[in-house]
Amino acid sequence: MIKTGMGSLVPRFVRQQTAALPTAVMSVKNYATEATFETKPFKLHNLKEGPPTSMKVTKDDALKYYRQMQTIRRLETSAGNLYKEKLVRGFCHLYSGQEACAVGMKGAMRSQDNIISAYRVHGWTYLMGVTPKGVLSELTGKQGGCARGKGGSMHMYAPNFYGGNGIVGAQVPLGAGVALACKYKGNGGVCLALYGDGAANQGQIFEAYNMAHLWKLPCIFVCENNGYGMGTSAERGSCNVNYYQRGDVLPGIWVDGMDVVAVRLATEFAINHVLNVGPVVMEVFTYRYSGHSMSDPGTSYRTREEVQEVRQTRDPISSFKDKILTAGLVAADELKAIDNEVKKEVDEATKQCKADSEIGLPELTTDVYASNLAGDIRGCTAGSWLKHATLKRAVNL
Repeated sequence: MIKTGMGSLVPRFVRQQTAALPTAVMSVKNYATEATFETKPFKLHNLKEGPPTSMKVTKDDALKYYRQMQTIRRLETSAGNLYKEKLVRGFCHLYSGQEACAVGMKGAMRSQDNIISAYRVHGWTYLMGVTPKGVLSELTGKQGGCARGKGGSMHMYAPNFYGGNGIVGAQVPLGAGVALACKYKGNGGVCLALYGDGAANQGQIFEAYNMAHLWKLPCIFVCENNGYGMGTSAERGSCNVNYYQRGDVLPGIWVDGMDVVAVRLATEFAINHVLNVGPVVMEVFTYRYSGHSMSDPGTSYRTREEVQEVRQTRDPISSFKDKILTAGLVAADELKAIDNEVKKEVDEATKQCKADSEIGLPELTTDVYASNLAGDIRGCTAGSWLKHATLKRAVNL
């Protein structure tokens, strides 16, 4: 915050946008189709060379990344509000603040690549092809959800997206298995197995490292380090907070997870490495604005001032907005139009999910198995059994 000549307080974010406006106006006259952006240096482990520290970004890419990050931010805001209205039941973990991680990785992924993550996956579900309405309907347990309302916040799926997984760290060996499948099929695909700093001490992660190295699996182990495992800071929970170094002989890369360009560069490098050499560990250094889940206010183990400082100095959306405006790559009115379009889309999706209906009781026991070898399904009470059926619509595509 600073004082203007009028003596009023103006947020730093507003100052940044105001300073960028003249450049944006000039960009209308001096039209730019691409711009080169520099990133923070990458930290390397067991690597002689790392990713390049600059990348050319086209105007189309800039607008796409901005729209994707804004959509995720809006989605999470809506999800939080729906939870407060008690329309989202159970757990709800928001991704606000970490948008550049998912958008940067997705920007580098090819059609044959895969991703599996933990339970903070609303944004990833959208990026992998599910509409905002499909995400929000799943959150609220409605039939228009991507898993027909059966999965909820933590269990969403889409093509090449093997879901959010509720058991801490369990998705990592599953991701190694997806990478093994890619190698077995020879389709040239890789798997990004995402986990948090709080899960980084799980023994199964190190077992997955070991097997992936021995079998040279095309797996990128991605630690999304947002600083806190639930309510415990990384420094208090880990003897080594350099998560990119914790793969032992596996090479590692540290990347600024608040910079969408840096994340894309690191992911492109990692994809090439795992296809030609073997698995790699990638730490994306990021931050979450909300608590661990909606039931966590997030202020008992960190201060509001800490969160506000990150919002003002490292926010992935506003910092990227500054860069592309200053470079003359886009105009301010173009970004304003995207803001309005995203708001309208998410607001409409929110209304639709509220009006959507739940699946009927007969569908509760459909498509539990892809190929049912177990017979009837045990019910909620002793001695009750339910018939399994297949509608082949367990996931809305």
